[in-house]
Amino acid sequence: MQRLVPVLKKDNVSLELIMLIRTILAASKEIAFRVSQGALAGVLGSTLDENIQGEVQKKLDVLSNQLLKDMLLGDDTVRAIASEEEDFVVAGHKGAPYIVAFDPLDGSSNVDINGQIGTIFTIYAARDDVADDSELQFAQPGKDQLCAGYVLYGASTLLVMTTGGPTRCFTLDLTHGGYLLTEDEFTIPNQTKEFSVNIANYRHWSKPTQTYFDDVLYASEKYAGSSMRWNAAMVGDMHRIISRGGIFLYPEDGRPGNENGKIRLLYEANPLAMLAENAGGKATASGERILDIQPSSLHQRVPVALGSVNQVDEFNKATLN
Repeated sequence: MQRLVPVLKKDNVSLELIMLIRTILAASKEIAFRVSQGALAGVLGSTLDENIQGEVQKKLDVLSNQLLKDMLLGDDTVRAIASEEEDFVVAGHKGAPYIVAFDPLDGSSNVDINGQIGTIFTIYAARDDVADDSELQFAQPGKDQLCAGYVLYGASTLLVMTTGGPTRCFTLDLTHGGYLLTEDEFTIPNQTKEFSVNIANYRHWSKPTQTYFDDVLYASEKYAGSSMRWNAAMVGDMHRIISRGGIFLYPEDGRPGNENGKIRLLYEANPLAMLAENAGGKATASGERILDIQPSSLHQRVPVALGSVNQVDEFNKATLN
């Protein structure tokens, strides 16, 4: 099996970017170790604080964010970082070439039950025309990402990543502490019988979205045999879809604050959209290609439909006309 660095070199990734990716992965190994220790490391349970999203922070949220923050700000290739757990952009090294955004622990509601959780990250080229700590550093469409990936902490620790080419999977080898290539190129099938959605939100959805799910669940023979899969961790649900197909949906709904859904554009939708597209899938927000959206704010939310091409198209056709 090939190690990470030779694969990246084969993909013509610059040495500077390779070293930055290694910094992110060094933090991921620390997080993976703390996750594996669970209650033994004292990382379970909640804090008394909320993040910028209004979500109660888990202890492991705070720890994961601090690990990534400290390691990235210690890397002299990083000009600025943005995190789900930080209110504002944090400046790094003046004149450095890259900016990094991340969700340090996606699915943290699963922490205390030993469920799937993960780290999502994205890397862009830094902008010289705005201040290092400006939100405008990150006002770049997802198509400009230089690298997108996630680390899934499960029975094994997996890295799924693209640097513009294929979406590949690496597995953390605990014997030597490195990530080894275990899937050279994912290909998402165009149609499956699986979908991932929080059906508990049905009552809040628009009528066309409700009708679509009525067909999938009960009415239409076209969707007979469909199966719902929901992990309450987007990174886990998307890994299943990238691995074997299906569709992940988080529509907008009628609740205050959810008019544009719940998924953050910068550090959730964009990196996962890039991974899906580079595996032959599709990623849209209200029918628009996610990677073409010009961000309007650091923590902007978008409704999402990601996964198998035919299923994304069918959902958009049913709900947008």
